[in-house]
Amino acid sequence: MGFLSRIGFIETEDQERARLAQAPEDSLNHYLSTLPVTIDEWPKDLLVRLPWQPPRTDQAYRVIVVPIDFRKDALPEGVEEEPLPRKRHSGSWMCAVVFSDHPSYPAGGFRIDVTATEIARGRKIDLSATLAQA
Repeated sequence: MGFLSRIGFIETEDQERARLAQAPEDSLNHYLSTLPVTIDEWPKDLLVRLPWQPPRTDQAYRVIVVPIDFRKDALPEGVEEEPLPRKRHSGSWMCAVVFSDHPSYPAGGFRIDVTATEIARGRKIDLSATLAQA
């Protein structure tokens, strides 16, 4: 547990999981509550394979993105500052799709918005290791 979580500034992993699990059972957030956080670093410019397998999607898909531009979550009208503890992995990323076998998300410059929560539960791709295996 990081320092900011220990002092109550940012929610703990368990608090985040509990918050996500409160979403309806067939929702993306509820599904993400069942997955471990695998990327704790700032993901900008990383290759990330998104967790797109059942029950998230109707079948398993390989979708690899590069997070490019981060956008903070908007606060409700009249709220100046997010209450404590602040949400872990809040916001979303504008991502470039660099590989995909999903028919609706082609590679080659296609852009999608992905929540920071989903990116954090993706899998970091090490391109040098992948190319060495080829």
